[in-house]
Amino acid sequence: MTKPTIILATSNGVGMGHLARASAVALALKEVANPIIVSMAGGIAEIPSFMGIRCEYIPGKDRMWMPREKWDIYLRDRLLALVEETDAKVLSFDGVIPYPGVIAAKNANPNLKLVWVRRGLWQKKPQRFVLGLQSAMMDLVIEPGDIARAYDFGPTATRKEAVLTSPVSLFRKEDAMSREEARKVLGLDLNRPAALVQLGTGDGDVNEKMTAALSGLLGWKDLQVILTKAPVDKDGKSLAPEGLDLKVARYFPLAKVLHAFDAGICATGYNGVHELLPAQVPTVFVSNIRGTDDQEARARWCNDFGFALRADQADLADITAKVKMLQDPEVRERLSQKCAELPDTTGGQEIAEMLYQLATTPKSKKASGITYRRLLVQDRFSRGARHVIMLGLRRLALVYRFLNPHIKVQEIDQAPPVFGEQTTSAELHPLIKSSTRFEHIISGASAGYRKRREEIAFAAYGKETVITKTK
Repeated sequence: MTKPTIILATSNGVGMGHLARASAVALALKEVANPIIVSMAGGIAEIPSFMGIRCEYIPGKDRMWMPREKWDIYLRDRLLALVEETDAKVLSFDGVIPYPGVIAAKNANPNLKLVWVRRGLWQKKPQRFVLGLQSAMMDLVIEPGDIARAYDFGPTATRKEAVLTSPVSLFRKEDAMSREEARKVLGLDLNRPAALVQLGTGDGDVNEKMTAALSGLLGWKDLQVILTKAPVDKDGKSLAPEGLDLKVARYFPLAKVLHAFDAGICATGYNGVHELLPAQVPTVFVSNIRGTDDQEARARWCNDFGFALRADQADLADITAKVKMLQDPEVRERLSQKCAELPDTTGGQEIAEMLYQLATTPKSKKASGITYRRLLVQDRFSRGARHVIMLGLRRLALVYRFLNPHIKVQEIDQAPPVFGEQTTSAELHPLIKSSTRFEHIISGASAGYRKRREEIAFAAYGKETVITKTK
């Protein structure tokens, strides 16, 4: 029997949660199906060489590589072209909002089965008002389990259309490296303590949290501090206090090397919680309150039931104090032993089985044209309402910027886009981050697919597209 093709699409979220879940599902699918991952997250650069799975990067609307009104059509056409090229039976979307372009792909191809992988623990954001319409367009809605689900009082908590699974994680006990192996891979001293810090940088308050957290590690004898990105602000100024031995280390998936660490300081996103705690890493969670994810609810649950420590994200002194507690070996041992009680994170396998079943079932749910049109109206209305609010703020910002001009940032290169089939992170990262528009193509694509992709790019960018191949 020929393996069915299943496309796993993800949005560009605040962290790596969407992409990590899609990766866990893809790994579980490999034996019985041909999974393909498409994502708007730059982290997709890490996937092909790690998993041996074909991937495509799709620029999100936030990249501004094309006019906003063309992006939904571009996304629809990209997905439909990939479906036709690979004969995919199922399109799964992991993200807070199924973009109009995703639903339009289903509407244009009624034989395509559409699945929404919808994480729980939502904050009460405006997106909740179209949950019913979005769900009605799906063949299946799946909610990846969350260890903190008991503290979910958000808009998805009482809905009945989703199938609940166990938590999803890239951490698997059987695949994780030993402490010694992981430390050798990361280039760490085998005998000194090591702490992992996974906090964002960018805005002023986020930078302050990083400094407060790192300050809590001062005084830990012989400590090695490992970060996944350099602790600097947008001007390159260090956010770290003097006296720490810092090392920036990139490894994907980080879940495989978590046994290298004696402690962790992390945002309370889905991905971090469901990797660090199953790996029994004593952790302090510092929540990121931006976005839809209710990280504070997840952090409170972890703290209340003794699985981790929660720092008050609004109190810099508390962040430093809670991190300092990790220097106590008894605290670390207590947290680590408690985490041993957590259930296995088998949700990736469960979701893979559902998608495979859907891919091998002949009939798909008929898309409702009326529901689709209602969604489009709602999307335009929401954008219009946001536009009115933002207009006033934008005018204030323009006045401020006139009085306080900043250095001009790099603009998007208006030259024809670059096409390429890159599969390594070393090749993909620079292209994705570049100001030059990059059209990524799955490896082994047909001549017909290449031609169709040129047509889609021509329509989106509004000028003649010249193929520029990259090495």
